Amino acid sequence: MELEKAINNRQSVRKYLKNDVAVNDIEEILQAGIRAPSGLNNQPWKFLVLKESRKDGLARFTRYGEIIRQAPRVICVFLDASVSYDREKDIMAIGACIQNMLLKAFSLNYGTCWLGEILNQRKQAHAYLKLSRELELLAVIALGRSADAGPLTFRKQLNDFLIDDYLDRSS
Repeated sequence: MELEKAINNRQSVRKYLKNDVAVNDIEEILQAGIRAPSGLNNQPWKFLVLKESRKDGLARFTRYGEIIRQAPRVICVFLDASVSYDREKDIMAIGACIQNMLLKAFSLNYGTCWLGEILNQRKQAHAYLKLSRELELLAVIALGRSADAGPLTFRKQLNDFLIDDYLDRSS
């Protein structure tokens, strides 16, 4: 798939078909994630792929639990403190990692939804998952075939984000 098409057409999906996600596709999505840049190339991410009851149990820690329950798979994304050298930079790197995964999933005709509200109950979610203290949950990605992507949501124009009109082409 053409990169520009993926960037312009990827959207958050909140309803999924029951079809499972092929293991090979999950591996491709994770491989795209680990290709993201990171400071000092420390690659501060870890992943946990969940399905069925374990993902459904995780859903109770967010008000968007229905999205998690509907998705055939979820990918939990963690900051690995054991390799972290600068938390802020590592969080930015993980954001790039997640974006790569979202774009790759879209290119494979999957829908995704990047869920962050679950971080309000991060400690409870962490206890439920029974993971090392070195891992800090930063996001959950719902993944599956879209049941209803709907029309693309309105996006603001570039000029709405510019602090200074450096694009002035009148000169």
